[in-house]
Amino acid sequence: MGEFVTLSVDGGVGVIRLDRPPANAIDHRVGIELREAVEEAGRRCGAIVVWGGPKLFAAGADIKEMAGFGPDEIRPVVAALGDALNSLEAFPVVSIAAITGYALGGGLELALACDLRYASEDAKLGQPEIRIGVIPGAGGTQRLTHLVGPGRARELVYKGRQVDAGEALAIGLVERVLPPGEVFEAALADARAFATGPREALAAAKRSIRSALSESPEQGLAREREAFVGLFGTLDQREGMRAFLEKRAPSFGGGDP
Repeated sequence: MGEFVTLSVDGGVGVIRLDRPPANAIDHRVGIELREAVEEAGRRCGAIVVWGGPKLFAAGADIKEMAGFGPDEIRPVVAALGDALNSLEAFPVVSIAAITGYALGGGLELALACDLRYASEDAKLGQPEIRIGVIPGAGGTQRLTHLVGPGRARELVYKGRQVDAGEALAIGLVERVLPPGEVFEAALADARAFATGPREALAAAKRSIRSALSESPEQGLAREREAFVGLFGTLDQREGMRAFLEKRAPSFGGGDP
């Protein structure tokens, strides 16, 4: 698809791969290509895996490119990445970040926009922007706060500290920690299960959980209830409950996301 970001689709699972050696640094071009890949995956796939290859996820922004920028020059760069991550978060399909090596700065922001994060045992994650005189600009302060709480987010952002995989798991920054050689395959296996699962229910669950982060408890509860009610009568609801009563595994339709 692009020079530095590619999309491959197999069995309803899209793999978005960052490939800009040596560190998968994120510049304006990468941001644009990532947005294009995310939008295409959202149209074609039932689940998405995002990864940067077996060595590392993404080590952050291209500092060499942006060191001399002013506000007018940096705005389109951060907007391209931010728009891509907003789309990734909003699409009604499950996304998994397969994190190997470093996920720093914009790289961690990319992982935070995914629904789930699986990290290698040797992974390092952080928002080190404060160390170069700026802050995260593509959603890092917002999504990190939702995920680990305001106190922990402040500590990580104010210090620019990197955490290892064990600490990331303990504070809720990642959901699974695996040996380096198993991270991508584990993410792919779970993505396949989501892609062949009850997609309408998964999409409703994703919307409902997002509403818990942005709406009042009353609004969130109302949205959840309507989503629940709206799933009755769907093919997957009928099949899921019939399979339960017949004591067999369900065969969900999947279909277009």
